[in-house]
Formats: sequence, C-alpha cells, structure tokens
Amino acid sequence: MIKKYIVLLGITTCLLSSCEKDFLDRTMETSYSEEQAYNCYANIYSSGIGIYSYLPGGFNRLDGAFFAGASDEAEHTNTGSAIQRFNTGGWSPSYNPDDCWSSYYTGIRKATFFLRNSTDYKNIITNSMDTIGSNAVYKKNLSQIKYMRAEARFLRAFFYFELIKRYGGVPIVSKVLSLNDNLKLPRNTYDSCTNFIVSELDAVKDSVIVDWSSFDGTQTGRATKGAVLALKSRVLLYAASPLNNTSNDLTKWAKAAAAAREVIAMNKYGVYSNYQNLFLASQSYSANEVIMFRYYGNNNSVETACYPIGTSGGQSGTCPSQNLVDAYEHLAGWSAAAPYDKVDPRMQMTIAVNNSTWNSRTLQCYVGGTDGKGVTQASRTGYYLKKYIKDGLNLITGNTVVHAWIMFRYGEILLNYAEAMNEAYGPTTLPSGYTLTAVQAVNQIRQRTGVALPAIATTISQTDLREAIRRERRVELAFEEHRFWDVRRWKIAESTLGVPLTGAEITKNADGTFNYNYVKVEDRVFDSKMYYYPIPQDEINKNGNILVQNTGWK
Repeated sequence: MIKKYIVLLGITTCLLSSCEKDFLDRTMETSYSEEQAYNCYANIYSSGIGIYSYLPGGFNRLDGAFFAGASDEAEHTNTGSAIQRFNTGGWSPSYNPDDCWSSYYTGIRKATFFLRNSTDYKNIITNSMDTIGSNAVYKKNLSQIKYMRAEARFLRAFFYFELIKRYGGVPIVSKVLSLNDNLKLPRNTYDSCTNFIVSELDAVKDSVIVDWSSFDGTQTGRATKGAVLALKSRVLLYAASPLNNTSNDLTKWAKAAAAAREVIAMNKYGVYSNYQNLFLASQSYSANEVIMFRYYGNNNSVETACYPIGTSGGQSGTCPSQNLVDAYEHLAGWSAAAPYDKVDPRMQMTIAVNNSTWNSRTLQCYVGGTDGKGVTQASRTGYYLKKYIKDGLNLITGNTVVHAWIMFRYGEILLNYAEAMNEAYGPTTLPSGYTLTAVQAVNQIRQRTGVALPAIATTISQTDLREAIRRERRVELAFEEHRFWDVRRWKIAESTLGVPLTGAEITKNADGTFNYNYVKVEDRVFDSKMYYYPIPQDEINKNGNILVQNTGWK
C-alpha cells in the first residue's frame, strides 16, 4: 500500500486534500461562502486544511532562488533574479522580494475565521449528511475537527512569528475584522507578540495529536505536538537573542532552553543516521529526525534549477559560496592542495565540488571545464548545491522524484537547546531536571553516524562554545533558511552579509592536478536598518501615523 501525505504547497498553488480520497487527486475548494463552508463536516475540514496553504515554501521560492542566495551561504546564478535586491541593497518599503505582510495576515484571518465559525462543529457534524449512519466515522470526524481547531491556532501563531522575525512587532488581530471595525491598528511590541504566540502554543500543545500515523496515516503532514513545541523553541530562541534582548536578560535564555527541553523530553525524535539522505525522499518526510514537513509530490523542479550546468537540463541555480565552504571544519591531515579532502563530511554531503562524482560523471568546475567559468550560466562560485538534490535524474526524458521541505527537525532543536543552555547556564552546568548540558547537546549533532566529528571538550569556555554553536548551526542547517535570520538575531549581519561573497577560481594543470585561487564574486551591502524588513509602504499609507515604519526605512 502506498502511503499518502497531505500536500502543502505554496500560496499561489491549490492545496490538495481529502480525508477519504487520494490527497494528490482532488483539488480543494477554498472559496465557499460562510454558510457553505460550515454546513457539513467535509466543508469544515476543507476550510481548516486550507489554512495550511499560507505556510511559507522552501526550495526555489524567491524568484527561482533558494533563500540562501540572500545570505553568505550562496550566490544565485541568475544575477537578474529579484533575490539580488537583498545583496545590493535595492529593496525598500515599496519593493521587497520577500514582502509577505499581506499574505500572512490573510492566513491569520483565515485561521481566526475558521475558529469563530467552527465553534459549533459538534452539532454541525451531528446533523451532517456525510456522517449519518456510521458511528465510527462520526467519532473520527469529531476528532478531526477538534484537532484541526488546535492546529488553526498553531498556524496562526506560526504566521505571527513569520511576521515578527521579519518586521519586528506587528499589530495583533484577535478577531475577524469587518469594514465597520477600526482597521487602523498600532503595532504591538516584539515582546508582547512573542507572549501572545507562546500563550497560543501553550494552549494547544496538549490538544494536537502526537503522531498522525497512529490515527490516520493519510493526514501525515499536519501539525503535531512536536511541531507546536518546536515552534515555541524557535520563537523563544529569537526572543532571547541579541537583536530582541538588548539587555541580555538571562531569564529569556532560560525560557528558550526550557522550550527546547520540552521537545527533547518527548523522547520521540532522534538524530537520523545519514545526513545527506535525510533531505531526500522518503527520509525527508519519514525519518525519526523530522518533526514537520511540507510534501511537494513528484517533480524535478529543484533538480532542473540546481543541477550543474554541464548536466543536461541543469541551470546551476543557487550555488554555495566559498564563505560557506570555509566554515566547514578541517580535520587532521588537511592540505590546501586538496582542499575538499579531510573536511567535515557534511561539506560534500551539501556541496558538489570540483573533480567529485555527481550524476554519474566527474564535475569539471575549473576554468574551461564543462561546469566551470567560461560556460554560459555556470556557477559563479565554483560550487554546486547537492543538499536536497536527487542525483541521476534524466531531465531530458522528464524523470521526477518526490520532494519534501523539512520545516522543523530534531537537529535544530538540539542546536536551539545548546545555544540557550550555554547563554543561560554555561557549557556544562546541568540544572535540576535537565538531562543534557550545552556541550552534550551539540556533540549529539557532531557525532551523527557518518559525520563523527571530534567531540567538543567540556573544558571549553562559554565564549568559545558560543562561536562553536554558531558555526555548527551554519553548516548543519545550511540552505534550510536559518542563516539569513541567525546573523540578524545575533546582530552580526554587517560582518557576514555586508562583506564580499567569495568563490573558487580553479585551473587545471597539465598533469591533471588543480590550482585553487579564492576570489571575490561580488560586493554585498548590509545597512543596520536591514535587521528588520520595512513595513510595506501601502500599509503605512493606509494607516497614517498609526502604523510606525521601522527605523531607517523611508
């Protein structure tokens, strides 16, 4: 039997769902009138599932580019892509490539509308023709909507977090607004937004399901208790970070540590044994490390966008930078003459490098090679992306593969925990009731099977461990949409996003050896005002002096 999954696609794509039929075969109707949407179980279910369509996407979602192309992780090959606006400073309140203010508030309204209008779901389902005659179906449908109402609050909290990590404090809208309501709302503070989000997550953490496979395997992909707690961990980590915790209030770090500990204490998740395969089907939606994912079905759009230019059908896409390559730890015996050998194994699990085997051929990233400088649309950095990419697809004949974007995973939780524990208690202090020190948590990541890096010593200082954890996040979570935000919340973006992006210029010698020269690919711009996005100018215009623009944006 083929297992089925909810397909959670981007905002501009229909979300496919059905509780009785194959999720991949039925397009969900999301344009019911209020009366139609809440007159039977099937329509309530579809309306609730529709909220998921407002979740952020992954992969090539910013004008064909991974979000990594707006950080020091990568360079998008198409220099005309809108993502370059972040790198050149060419964005403003009137034009932002990642302007999602309106879409997230639409998602918030959908969730609030669903919660208001499904309040009487028990009576509606009792009288609904689609459940009459089967007590088992009736009870299952009641449970489905009960869970979905808790999920709606989780999703609304998720949307608010996506807003505040971009814009800082935003207006909290607690009801469905009509044209008769006051639509000119002031911004809440970042802390008050955080408190609201956390209160919502705490309210539903015991009302969502722990594991969908034990209730209905066709629903896998919907929020679980692990997802609720993982979001809480991320929210409180951001709130404790220097950008949002200017006084370095240690109680905020302690709360962040405690939130990550809640996920760990579930004893449900673990570190998957194969880092590279974790991001490929079927591990990307079934491995014990995955907490929540978005299933994309069969396609080859990621491979088409990111295969090396020398592979038939490949377009280079988002290419890792030398800045990122340099972040991977060199192991004993490393030599500049063979720079990709004796390096943290995650480097070549993430990045396709010169003279390595990829797609059943040897990559030629050197000047004059089939993948190198001189070839139109070749990587500008000398590297290609391997993470998420299934090798061996024949793009010319239309081969496809299943993709899933991991939204939360246990590896992130361990790193959240390690960072918060180190800041609140230091590298090795173990408060009462805790089972892992900061050092032990980060070492679980480093000692993953197939990675097996030397353990961080327990004698490390808090300052050195802080830097080690930041480096660990950079390589472990590369291309997962963390780096862009991490350097902002750490307040180090000037020295990371505001410096030149570099790459490798490789030449091949007559004897088959290579010379590696590291060069500037492009200058990058970062101003202090860019720690937060500008509020869209249209919103400022509509709200007069009520909605205050972020500092520095005009």
